[in-house]
Amino acid sequence: MPLGRGQFLAPGEVCAVMGVLNVTPDSFSDGGRLGDVDAVVARARQMRAAGAVILDVGGESTRPGAEPVGVDEELRRVIPAVTALVERVGLPVSVDTRKRAVFDEAWEVGASMLNDVSGLTHDPELAPFVAGTDAAVVLMHMRGDPRTMDARAGYDDCVAGVRDELRERVDAAVAAGIARERIAVDPGLGFAKTHGQSLDLVRRVSELHDLGLPLVAGPSRKRFVGEITGRSAPRERDAGTAALVGHLARAGVEMVRVHAVAPAVDVVRVERALLIGLP
Repeated sequence: MPLGRGQFLAPGEVCAVMGVLNVTPDSFSDGGRLGDVDAVVARARQMRAAGAVILDVGGESTRPGAEPVGVDEELRRVIPAVTALVERVGLPVSVDTRKRAVFDEAWEVGASMLNDVSGLTHDPELAPFVAGTDAAVVLMHMRGDPRTMDARAGYDDCVAGVRDELRERVDAAVAAGIARERIAVDPGLGFAKTHGQSLDLVRRVSELHDLGLPLVAGPSRKRFVGEITGRSAPRERDAGTAALVGHLARAGVEMVRVHAVAPAVDVVRVERALLIGLP
């Protein structure tokens, strides 16, 4: 999707794969495994070789119940990693943050995209800052924050509610000066959703095309995958994740965000061959 600063593939393009790099000690999936810059770069190069087209760096865990991280600590975790990735890997870099101060510095060292789990609702200074750049932006749907979101999963119809709330966040971003063509939306699987609601969002994800924007989805190693498969350890959920990636790609989602890049890329390639034939 992002090909450079501020650029997205058009809605309807074949699904691309984003590789997740968590530089946190408490990530639900791989916390503490990428504790130094060289380890981050090595993992990123593996992801590039496997077919990732963009990397997503996060320095604040958003697992359910996670405590917030201060700006200084998030900067300490994120900025050296972003700097090294830009200089040494050769893929666009997205930054998963809710904070203007973090994205400001990340933008200065070469980040291309903001991935905000709060949909630009957490930090009132972030949207005006992004409007002054040509950064691409992913607005994710979440209610509350990681500490409170599990208690805010009440919807009459989850898919319709997510669609309508995402539309409101897109309208707010555009009103703040962010060009619509720089925006993608993410339904926020597992964020203020029950396991059943997350599965329903995957099943009905094509309804979100009504928003007229590229769709990004993050099914990777989520709790609802573990609930379905009986896999309690997040790192054992990659096969279940790959099954979801196949459905999302078939439904026209433009980008999937995953920890295990190789199986996701393989699934997308097979789905592409089924849809449009072999190259």
